[in-house]
Amino acid sequence: MSIRARLILAMLLGLMLGVSLSLAERVLAEREPDVSAPVSHSPASAALPWSDARLLAEVIQRVRDNFVDAVDDHRLMQNAIRGMVEALDDHSSFLTPDEFEDMKVSTSGAYAGIGVEVAPGKEGISIVRRMANSPAERAGIETGDIIVRIDGIAVDPADIDSAIARMRGPEGSPIRLAVRRAGSATLLEFKVERAQVQLQSVAAEMLTPEYGYLRITSFTDTTATELEQAVEKLERRGGTKPKGFVIDLRNNPGGVLDSAVQVADDFLDHGTIVSAEGRTREARFRMEAKPGDISHGATLVLLVNGGSASASEILAAALHDNHRATLIGRRTYGKGSVQTIMPLSDGQALKITTSRYFTPSGASINGIGIVPDTVLDGPEQAPAEMDLVDDAASSTLSRRDPQVLLALQTLSGHPGQVARGAPAAQPGAQPAIQPAIQPAIQPAIQ
Repeated sequence: MSIRARLILAMLLGLMLGVSLSLAERVLAEREPDVSAPVSHSPASAALPWSDARLLAEVIQRVRDNFVDAVDDHRLMQNAIRGMVEALDDHSSFLTPDEFEDMKVSTSGAYAGIGVEVAPGKEGISIVRRMANSPAERAGIETGDIIVRIDGIAVDPADIDSAIARMRGPEGSPIRLAVRRAGSATLLEFKVERAQVQLQSVAAEMLTPEYGYLRITSFTDTTATELEQAVEKLERRGGTKPKGFVIDLRNNPGGVLDSAVQVADDFLDHGTIVSAEGRTREARFRMEAKPGDISHGATLVLLVNGGSASASEILAAALHDNHRATLIGRRTYGKGSVQTIMPLSDGQALKITTSRYFTPSGASINGIGIVPDTVLDGPEQAPAEMDLVDDAASSTLSRRDPQVLLALQTLSGHPGQVARGAPAAQPGAQPAIQPAIQPAIQPAIQ
């Protein structure tokens, strides 16, 4: 073995010894040892065999010396770590500092930027939504505009993440955008000052004078507060408490577990919301609803589809299994695990699966999903855009979105009644067909 390979091997062994000692210290700090218990000799508790450590060092050395392009040692170690973690399951990952920051933005619901949602376009990135009272709105940027240059650098539609990263920055810092707008022969130039932007995960409007609509696009740290404020606003707008709500979870990929639990608790007076099992004490829990229903017993209908995952499924199962809501739509995604974010050195982090959760009925939905009470067939339809008139007494949404119309008919046709059929998921159900695009699953515990 070469000197470099020996050095790598020594470094790996030292790293593994340090990790082993730190893990042992954590276990002892959490739980006093039971001297009457038999000593465990399971493979999980044994140190990594010398032969495996030597093999890893040998592979790194061979790749470093023989790969067609030169690869530095840091990159090799980073790739080895990433491969080790991502091979565990579909939801565990090793996060770079930039990826960790993006994840914190998606879960906190706040960032410094210009306040737009974008999608790839033909010449640049298209603005699909401009947030109210955002720097973009104040500068005169409109929905439908296409950003073609940022600070003089052309935008690559195939690299939307890079464009988003360039639009974010320190609060108060300026950014220059070149925008193509329909009907304008020349590019429009905008100077925008970045500001703190609060992502909105809840949208609400009245479908009729008696029934409201709540769309939850993701579960962030602020979702429960947003939803409570939205319900209160609809009550004030109508002058009376709505008889029912359509809660739209279509294409909601999930998010913060505690947020979904709080939303479920907002509509429940009692009952189990979710339970979980894992190897550590923190990974095992059962969450129960507390008295208090912000809707005062209003009838609930939830819309779900194959893009409803993780925290969305926790909410759907909690309300259904506690006989609080009817589900309409398509079988949900089927993600029944919980990920914990563990910060590491140098701004990096580990997102690792730590629990498997169970619905109030005791079922696991992992790889199975939730089958709605009313299952829709035919081609999937994206949720219609919300009405722009904020003070409308009723909306046209139900006329533009057939699934919302069906949910509204279910509410108005059976006031005060909820589904009392089989649990949302049952052990032994057939696995769901997964969607072609994996939802962007967010961390479940913060």
